[in-house]
Amino acid sequence: MLALIDELNNDDAIHGILVQLPLPDHLDEQLVTQAISPSKDVDGFHLINIGKLTAGHTADAYVPCTPAGCMLMIEDHLGKDLSGKSAVVVGRSNIVGKPMASLLLAANATVTICHSRTNDLPGVVRGADIVVAAVGRPNMVKGDWIKPGAVVIDVGINRIDVEIDGEQKSKLTGDVDYDEASKVAAAITPVPGGVGPMTITMLMANTLRAARLSIGLDG
Repeated sequence: MLALIDELNNDDAIHGILVQLPLPDHLDEQLVTQAISPSKDVDGFHLINIGKLTAGHTADAYVPCTPAGCMLMIEDHLGKDLSGKSAVVVGRSNIVGKPMASLLLAANATVTICHSRTNDLPGVVRGADIVVAAVGRPNMVKGDWIKPGAVVIDVGINRIDVEIDGEQKSKLTGDVDYDEASKVAAAITPVPGGVGPMTITMLMANTLRAARLSIGLDG
């Protein structure tokens, strides 16, 4: 795999490289993702791209696709300047939680990152104008956790078994109890069909940007 990545890194006809995670146990995820050239890292997982995002130097960096897509949806509803807005990110993963917090901070939001060890998680979430749920626990965020008028972005994709017409069937659901939360939120993303399509869109946008940058054009 590392030999293939090296070959792709040096192929001018290839502008974007991504590795589908999780990898099999015998492969080192850190070693593999860091082998990708930062200029072709359209997933935004290389430490150089992560560092640039954290430092606010994103002109030639690649932002992880899911947080980037979430920000576009938030901006569509609230605008690009989130000054005065309180944002809570539930989840601290390197793929979603941490880069999401960096993007919200860059937009002037006041950001709190929560996780499994946060005291009074429902109370913290209730104070948020923007809630981004990315913990991988089905329907964890209840409707009474949501501040009336809040914008809720549900990143979770969980498969659960439900009974339909007397039969057990598999169903996709998010980290937010959509039926409850949608009654109080000003805007909320469904699962499926919400964040997922935006992630794919941002992957293609990053790849196009990489192609433009590779020939000296503005991203």
